[in-house]
Amino acid sequence: MRTLMIVSLLFCSANVLAEDWKPLWDGKTFNGWHIIGKGEWKIVDGAIVGKGLKGEKEYGQLVSDNVYKDFSIRLKYKAIKGNSGFYFRTEEKGFSGVSGFQAEIDPRHDAGGLYETNGRGWVVKPKAEDVKKWYKPNEWNEMVVTAIGGDVTVDVNGMRSAELKDDKGRREGKFAFQVHGGEDVEVMFKDIEIITK
Repeated sequence: MRTLMIVSLLFCSANVLAEDWKPLWDGKTFNGWHIIGKGEWKIVDGAIVGKGLKGEKEYGQLVSDNVYKDFSIRLKYKAIKGNSGFYFRTEEKGFSGVSGFQAEIDPRHDAGGLYETNGRGWVVKPKAEDVKKWYKPNEWNEMVVTAIGGDVTVDVNGMRSAELKDDKGRREGKFAFQVHGGEDVEVMFKDIEIITK
């Protein structure tokens, strides 16, 4: 228990030094990542841009090559249209290409919620009035996801949007960015950094 508390303090974004964060993406190439499914992924002006069309039912994912266990990750995202998400502790299987946790990214609602794809569905679904407190439409938003053992938190623009304690779900997996199938999607990601233990 004491060890978990110490690790939790280490990963708490308010308590880490700037030099503790390491780039997870080089900002220039897709080295360390691979694309599965449909949709289009490009790098434009130092940002990953994912696009999908309503007529394409298959999902698209940009997936990390590596598997991660305990971590804190922060990134900036801009949801221009359509549904997306940041996946973690996932494996490459299931109808959407990956199965696992998703921190919700959407320009209309649910931003910062937790969804388990091909599993329990909504684990933490935020209220619409709460989303308005932390989500900034048509702007860059900062998301921080921390997963240590069964404790998982999501923060959007410095506000806690989802939290799980002693969750029984999987403890490791890959990261992925999503282009949702069946709708017009345009989403951007940049400044992706990580702390691992």
